[in-house]
Amino acid sequence: MEPIEKVIDERVQGKALTTEHKDGNTKKLFIESYGCQMNMNDSEIVASILSDQGFNTTQILEEADLVLVNTCSIREKAETTVRKRLQKYNRVKKESNKNMKVGVLGCMAERLKEKFLEEEKIVDLVVGPDAYRDIPNLLEEIDAGRDAVNVILSKDETYGDVSPVRLNSNGVSAFVSITRGCDNMCTFCVVPFTRGRERSRDPKSIIEEIRSMVDKNFKEITLLGQNVDSYLWYGGGLKKDFKKASELAQETAVEFAELLDMCATEFPKTRFRFSTSNPQDMSLDVIHVMAKHKNVCKYLHLPVQSGSNAMLKAMNRQHTREEYMELVDNIFKIVPEMSLSQDMIVGFCGETEQDHQDTLDLLRYVKYDFGFMFTYSERPGTLAAKKMVDDVPEPVKKRRLQELIDLQQEHALYRTQQHLGKTEEFLIEGTSKKDPNQWKARNTQNTVAVFEKGNYKLGDFVMVKIEDCTSATLKGIVVGYSDNN
Repeated sequence: MEPIEKVIDERVQGKALTTEHKDGNTKKLFIESYGCQMNMNDSEIVASILSDQGFNTTQILEEADLVLVNTCSIREKAETTVRKRLQKYNRVKKESNKNMKVGVLGCMAERLKEKFLEEEKIVDLVVGPDAYRDIPNLLEEIDAGRDAVNVILSKDETYGDVSPVRLNSNGVSAFVSITRGCDNMCTFCVVPFTRGRERSRDPKSIIEEIRSMVDKNFKEITLLGQNVDSYLWYGGGLKKDFKKASELAQETAVEFAELLDMCATEFPKTRFRFSTSNPQDMSLDVIHVMAKHKNVCKYLHLPVQSGSNAMLKAMNRQHTREEYMELVDNIFKIVPEMSLSQDMIVGFCGETEQDHQDTLDLLRYVKYDFGFMFTYSERPGTLAAKKMVDDVPEPVKKRRLQELIDLQQEHALYRTQQHLGKTEEFLIEGTSKKDPNQWKARNTQNTVAVFEKGNYKLGDFVMVKIEDCTSATLKGIVVGYSDNN
């Protein structure tokens, strides 16, 4: 199995997006993304907006007219990595491309605002997550010798009418954003301050974007949001203003279970996933939709953050340990084959050894297929940073993290072993990193398998008999195509 630490690190690694070319465009854009899939999707939106302004993307930093880094503020490591990248951009600018413009997008831009421009003077423009449409105007501001910053948060921006340029795709899987922002004020999290309040996207525009992906032969769509379960379309605007909407708007509102059912019904040959879920908003209606449709993947990322009620309260999570466990029980009753993954924060403010043991106990109860675990790092601007003391010593955090990792790896192996001897449907999504003669594919539970390529090709749905496994990967032989091709 890949070490859990590596899996975690890949979530904050930068990804220079692949080249996109539009005839007639003469300027070159280099864009790099850090953090969550929402950031990756946002970069595709930015590339689309700038494509209409004469920019094609490039993977060669030195030739770029405009360099943008789409940033993450979720952890200190991500911000440190971005600062190092900005230093590199500026060296290139100084040494070989003096006309290059450098900009920061996303959550760090929103959090640090003018500091990048005025104090550190390492970027030319700063653009928050709701201001990407303003980038062309900001570039004009730079040319005129003025500061270029727009970090205003919006009440209604969803970029629903922007068709993203698919820059970092394998041609098989694509991401479609359905919500923006977050109303859950977890004390450790900076997202509500960097991405604003929650609002949802018109379901018609979501269906249209999915149709355009299906027409381009994409086989799998992931619906994205900071909290997809909280999706609520009532004509536009912030979710918190729903109660102020007209009676008709409230009666005809579309919730996430309905949207998911709509997508799965409209595109029966397309696989659907969604991320991220929040336990407090997870409706069993969604789980019933997952059970109803074969093409809705039986995988759920259900972050819990801690197994201790004391920690959950300190984190302002709107669920208890017992409520979470009851939810998990109900999920498995409705969809016995469901695969679950978690996010866990180790060493949050005031965490005792008993709190840590409660978390280990919760892991033993659920036996997650996958896990993403982190030691707590204080984020400026959050309630925890303002009112709580980061009092768990670093060596204790690291020891507790390792104990969680070790237990998660045991459970991951237990879960992959449940597939042995079975024949399951997999979607081929790329070549194996370890063997160019093997395909890498993924089943409905989000588990990866590798097998000999044979005559099969990228994007095929195939039936694979599982013969061996590690705690991260299944190994098998293809017995034929599935009926989903």
